[in-house]
Amino acid sequence: MKEMRNILGWLGMAGELAILKDAQRHVDETYKTVNFFSEAVNAYIKGDTEAKNKAIDNVRISEQVADTLRSKMVGELSEGLLLPPDREDLMHFVKTLDKIADWTNGAARLLGFIEQKLPDDVLKNISLATDIIVNSVTKLKDGIQAISKNDLKKALFDCEEVGKFEHDADDQKRVLIGTIIHAKLEPTSLLLSYQLAEYLEGVTDKIEDAADFIKTLAIKSK
Repeated sequence: MKEMRNILGWLGMAGELAILKDAQRHVDETYKTVNFFSEAVNAYIKGDTEAKNKAIDNVRISEQVADTLRSKMVGELSEGLLLPPDREDLMHFVKTLDKIADWTNGAARLLGFIEQKLPDDVLKNISLATDIIVNSVTKLKDGIQAISKNDLKKALFDCEEVGKFEHDADDQKRVLIGTIIHAKLEPTSLLLSYQLAEYLEGVTDKIEDAADFIKTLAIKSK
């Protein structure tokens, strides 16, 4: 049997190196940014401005924590705590995860600027797009946990599911933009809503990028 590369165990060996602990925290923090954003969307749809603003602030804080962890890990990786192939893989993966948090924070900022109450069909499709993001990042997290346990079959399955959600997100973006274009919105709300649709689909793109990395890693390790 081919010996597993160290990178496959980086979650499972989190207690052995400080950087691996930070990597686990980074995964968890990225996951939290998406869920906080979902809370913000739900609050906005319900007209609860206070809850919406609090959730958006939580997205910002969570993204900053993830960014701090990324910077710390990149610095530690540059000092050579892991073997070169593993160091390069982990650095690439950390940066890919960080883009998920960045784009989610961007979507949250746009949502915070929308003051007009959007039509129900627009709100419905924003909610559907957000649900796809939550489902996608959940499958990504499942895939990461699977590969850390050397369950390559499940890791590949979860990553394939992420790919399906990304296709769903593409379709949902078209539907959402269609409802936005046909809604009678103020110019500012129209612009912000359109940009939000772009960001929602962009988050799923970044999640798929991370899943593709896990998929490649799993295939190489067979």
